[in-house]
Amino acid sequence: MVRDQVRFGLIGTGRIGQVHAASIVADPDATLSWVADPYLAGAESVAARYGGTATGSPERLLDSAEVDAVLVASPTPTHVTLIEACIDAGLPVLCEKPIDLDIVRVDALRPKVAASSVPVALGFNQRFDPAFAETRTRVAVGEIGELEHLSITSRDPGPPPADYIATSGGIFRDMTIHDFDMARFFLGEIVEVSATGARLFDEGAREHGDYDTVAIVLRAASGAIATITNSRHSAIGYDQRLEALGAEGLLLVANAPSSLVSVSTSAAVEAKRPYLDFFLERYAEAYVRELAEFIKLARGEESTSPTFEDGRAALIIADAAQRSAEEGRVIRLTE
Repeated sequence: MVRDQVRFGLIGTGRIGQVHAASIVADPDATLSWVADPYLAGAESVAARYGGTATGSPERLLDSAEVDAVLVASPTPTHVTLIEACIDAGLPVLCEKPIDLDIVRVDALRPKVAASSVPVALGFNQRFDPAFAETRTRVAVGEIGELEHLSITSRDPGPPPADYIATSGGIFRDMTIHDFDMARFFLGEIVEVSATGARLFDEGAREHGDYDTVAIVLRAASGAIATITNSRHSAIGYDQRLEALGAEGLLLVANAPSSLVSVSTSAAVEAKRPYLDFFLERYAEAYVRELAEFIKLARGEESTSPTFEDGRAALIIADAAQRSAEEGRVIRLTE
């Protein structure tokens, strides 16, 4: 039985783990009970700041009988094993994306997830961004008529370190996977993928056979189209925009400003500061809302948390995009 205040176990205390720790302690319906990381100093640091018992062993956390739900923010190769362990322990789990970089491992776990009554949610936090969520709701109620074209722009301020790219699974599985999920969130089933990529500026991408700039076209079962534009750098700041075009109108989500103040002089009119610096600032509210929705799921209430199947579907699209870029052709997902 999940208590009124859900006791969380957090596995992984890197950058994203710390974001989740802050969200947990800020939510009146949650408390941080245990923190696990093989890098024990990281676990101890997070526990000292946010509360809970620190351990270097995720197994000890799961066996503690002092957690009601688990948040997995550890490296991607650990996700499948930890999701399975949470199911075995009967603990609802919210796992960061992707489930794994290998669809074979995801599909091996799939029957166990399907047969279990233990809730499994995936961390596609952008669904909970207030502006994106509002836009999707307004599309769903027919405000702009039937959705015909979804356009997503996502550009990071700068590329990650080369050693990160080496283990990330590539831009499609690491970065664009959020946009693939967003396309499904708006359009439903995706049936066709066409992608192209370039190595224009990032030595890490060149070194590890990845791309720093990509463009993707998705076709939905409805016939509607989504276009996605990604780049590993953006001189204007974290560039996050979305446009939904329907038969009767257009909904547009603009970039979030870092300041509402502009200046006009003889040199420029209405000059503004760059956009927000990175995802931690841009999607801060989305992480808070994501956690609140998962708490509903952990309690057995109706919830819109993204599912294991959502995570699998996004990875399949990412794999198809990688193949499309490498082979220079359209990939149908039935392949």
